[in-house]
Amino acid sequence: LQYLRDLDIATDHIRTLPETFTAQAMITTDLDNNQITAFHPGAMGESQVNSVQDAVAAGKRPALGIVAPDSREGMLHHARQFAELGIPFIFDLGQAILTSKLIDGTFQAYNSGRLREAAQLFTEKMLGRKVTVGLTLTGALTPAGLGMSCLIPLIEAGFVDWIISTGANLYHDTHFGLGLAMHRGNPTESDVLLREDGVVRIYDIFFDYDVLLSTDAFFRKIIRAPEFQRSMSSAEFHWLCGKYVAERERILGIGSKSLLSAAYRCGVPVYTSSPGDSSIGMNVAALQLEGYSCVIDPNADVNETASIVLAAKRAGGESAICIMGGGSPKNFALQTEPQIQEVLGIDEKGHDYFLQVTDARPDTGGLSGATPAEAVSWGKIDPNRLPDAVVCYVDSTIALPLITSYALAKKKPRKLKRLYDQRAANLAVLRAEFAKTLP
Repeated sequence: LQYLRDLDIATDHIRTLPETFTAQAMITTDLDNNQITAFHPGAMGESQVNSVQDAVAAGKRPALGIVAPDSREGMLHHARQFAELGIPFIFDLGQAILTSKLIDGTFQAYNSGRLREAAQLFTEKMLGRKVTVGLTLTGALTPAGLGMSCLIPLIEAGFVDWIISTGANLYHDTHFGLGLAMHRGNPTESDVLLREDGVVRIYDIFFDYDVLLSTDAFFRKIIRAPEFQRSMSSAEFHWLCGKYVAERERILGIGSKSLLSAAYRCGVPVYTSSPGDSSIGMNVAALQLEGYSCVIDPNADVNETASIVLAAKRAGGESAICIMGGGSPKNFALQTEPQIQEVLGIDEKGHDYFLQVTDARPDTGGLSGATPAEAVSWGKIDPNRLPDAVVCYVDSTIALPLITSYALAKKKPRKLKRLYDQRAANLAVLRAEFAKTLP
């Protein structure tokens, strides 16, 4: 920094991240001038923590802004701030290839073709103004950073209206909101040695055992608060948790890192289909032994999720389910229609749009691999809408970033539906419709 100061270049808004490498590029060129470029973003990946508003507040309003090639989040963040402040700016994509052009132009057949169809279905139909989009999350997606890179941008753009996730994804998501670190690692390392060194492994993601202990301590502390001492749906529970995570992010000055805090700010209800099947639920259970009375009510979850779907349909809209993985969250989202039709006896036809990214085969009989055609037989999918159903057999950590980038490039943000705030009204619709079926 002193070198820049010696050149009379202002360094007021250059931020130093001591535990992060500077961005690095390594280019290998052979004798025929073919090149392979390896790039590590390092601190560049955190550029969104810098704020144009900070410069303006310090009395240094820029006359012209340049959004140079940077992290995706940083470029969008700074472009949005320049626009809000009325400052003209240049948006430089550099050598970037637009994901939308890559997908539309080269993903032609087999599973790349299905990925193109998935991106197009999500963007062109599921993101219609009157479509309510539910997203399910299975597998260790947030530890891989997909909360920050994909899920938060989708929530903030109004592209996801409600979520069903495994508890593990929400637990590990909280690490980032608390400023705790996770690292890339080698999946062939000895797990015996890792255990001896206090390192926990999720395939090629490594983190210190203290990350678990610190996150457990955070959840136990907030769940002891009076507002948690009652029975509630998992959406209410996660909304309260998100409020505390958002405050921790604010105090740490780290920006938006947590899916839970983003959902809290945007009014997106977050459910979990198995509340006890994660470290969050384990801590709730431990506090019960201490005499605390926080209870996550699965009955409330079943009724609230069904009411979201029914209210969307009765308001003249449509329902879309986007499934990352499968498992219990997949069924919990899709069972909303059998709950409405089979159990409550309300006239309905099924979800309008179905998009699943999975690596599960359909011929083993497991739910994760069950196709939308099979779901028709259960009343989960409207049989007339099967052409609007896509199954893509690919790793979610590959598909989700591509679909997210495609949608953000092709579609303007939607107005937030803030379904968390509509829970009582939606339940009233469900109760009224159910009352009509009673003798």
